[in-house]
Amino acid sequence: MDTSTATSLWDELVGTQSDPDLWVVIATGVAALAVVVPPGVWRVARNAITIAHEGGHGLVALLTGRRLTGIRLHSDTSGLTVSRGKPYGLGMILTAAAGYTAPPLLGLGGAALLAAGRITLLLWLATALLLVMLVMIRNAYGVLTVVLTGGAFLLVSWLAGPQVQAGFAYAVVWFLLLGGVRPAFELQSKRSRGGAGDSDADQLARLTHTPAALWLFLFHVVSLSSLVGGTRWLF
Repeated sequence: MDTSTATSLWDELVGTQSDPDLWVVIATGVAALAVVVPPGVWRVARNAITIAHEGGHGLVALLTGRRLTGIRLHSDTSGLTVSRGKPYGLGMILTAAAGYTAPPLLGLGGAALLAAGRITLLLWLATALLLVMLVMIRNAYGVLTVVLTGGAFLLVSWLAGPQVQAGFAYAVVWFLLLGGVRPAFELQSKRSRGGAGDSDADQLARLTHTPAALWLFLFHVVSLSSLVGGTRWLF
């Protein structure tokens, strides 16, 4: 790669792109809502939220000094992130809390990038994060899911025109914001029926000696606040 090509790629990465028309913002939001609300479609689309959920666990585990040993993604949209380190303390608490909060916070961060006109940067960052996560996947279904998701980002980043890139980026961010709200309500519903006894909220309750309901409330606050803040930035 010569210097001019590298400079051109860098300029494209850090440069700003024009905002899409308002109808694109609205249409992608409606499309994301149509994916999140219907149960049948959601069961498939939820895999993408699981990627963000488990990626959040993994990233915070690394940032807090824990040793990440592997991530598994399952066809029932559940997942498992395994890290080694002290089974207590702030690092473990932050790692456990990162799962349900990761998708909406990623959506909020994405909305901030789009508000700043950084569409290309958003797509490239998402692709890079997925490639890094792929290294830590430890089962075939997880590899397939991450490869397909990362491949979609890669194709749009390299081959699509500016309008398609903008529409794709807005759709992804809307999906993270809207899709990040539903899992906490699903967890609340399961716990009300006596299920999900080893959920992230229950693990956090044992780690902090506080009620699991308090952590579930925190998940709701983060996801709903991110949705409100992200929506303001997107418009």
